[in-house]
Amino acid sequence: MSRHVHIVCLDAPYPLDYGGAVDMFGKIKALHQEGIKIHLHYFEYNNRGDISELKKYCETINSYQRSLGRKGFSFKIPYIVSSRINEELVTNLNKDNYPVILEGIHCTGIVDSLDVGNRKILVRLHNDEASYYKNLARYENNFFKRLYFINESRLLRKYQSRLPKNCHYSCVSKKDTSVFREKYKLPNVDFLPVFVCWSAVKGEEGIGNFCLYHGNLSVAENEKAALWLLENVFTRINVPFVIAGKHPSKRLSCNAHLCQHTCIVADPSEKEINDLVQKAHIHILPSFNNTGIKLKMLHALYRGRHCVVNTAAVEGSELEDACHVGNSANALASIILQLYHQPFEEEEIRLRKKLLGDIFNNERNAQKIIAWLY
Repeated sequence: MSRHVHIVCLDAPYPLDYGGAVDMFGKIKALHQEGIKIHLHYFEYNNRGDISELKKYCETINSYQRSLGRKGFSFKIPYIVSSRINEELVTNLNKDNYPVILEGIHCTGIVDSLDVGNRKILVRLHNDEASYYKNLARYENNFFKRLYFINESRLLRKYQSRLPKNCHYSCVSKKDTSVFREKYKLPNVDFLPVFVCWSAVKGEEGIGNFCLYHGNLSVAENEKAALWLLENVFTRINVPFVIAGKHPSKRLSCNAHLCQHTCIVADPSEKEINDLVQKAHIHILPSFNNTGIKLKMLHALYRGRHCVVNTAAVEGSELEDACHVGNSANALASIILQLYHQPFEEEEIRLRKKLLGDIFNNERNAQKIIAWLY
């Protein structure tokens, strides 16, 4: 007997140009390989490109317009939720009794409208969004954006405290799992690692050419991290440093060229970013946000050489042993100088294979979802 599932995504889960897409696409692919018939629903609002790859893994695909601006605004519900409440989506989900996976708290505004019956609903929590938006506000320079982030964090905190108790929830980190169990009193919360799109550890032995920070540079937190590295770490040490990512600001682009040994690669293609990750000798990926898990760090661990982070980047991930951890500019500069002429060796590759293989096993984690839903 065929088993079907609806998966509702906050955004198109392909192409793989940001962390959330990697987890969503990896999950779709893994469930398909376990024989699950997938009915995909996603919100289209960023024009992120061709989704033909998804047709290989989905029985049906439906897209919906997110209600942007005033149409999606609510005084009581977070904008990331209210702008994704869609009657057509509810109608399509209520045509059958298949279980539903809601990707992100973003998609949970429709739960009360679903014909529950005997169907199971799994909510994939990508972050403690209330904390995430609070941190976004902290690093946002634009006054109006900062006000939006502060208000969104306030609404999210209230909304998360009212999440329905009859859904099953899965978090991407053990830290977030504890937060939703203890702070938000959700009874059915489990840790479920992210679904990765890298099948094996393939970091090359030897010595690379430069240090690399990569990420979506239009996100204020990522821009803040890149600027902090430029101003506080790479002014102390004369080591080649490359920043790569989408939509860098003029300020970041200018600062990246103030020193002869630093530069920026704006809007790299997927092939270009993969090439940079493979050629770098040190991945330096500090974070100012300790919620969720950093997919760029996983990318570096699967495909790159040495990985240098701070505590916030690895907290709750169980990957501390695979990284070099420092929490100040001096500490990070010292670690970089120690590693820059130190070859990346087979022993470190073996450690990563064990750690990553034990945690990020797509087949085993897909089977956990199946056990929850059927």
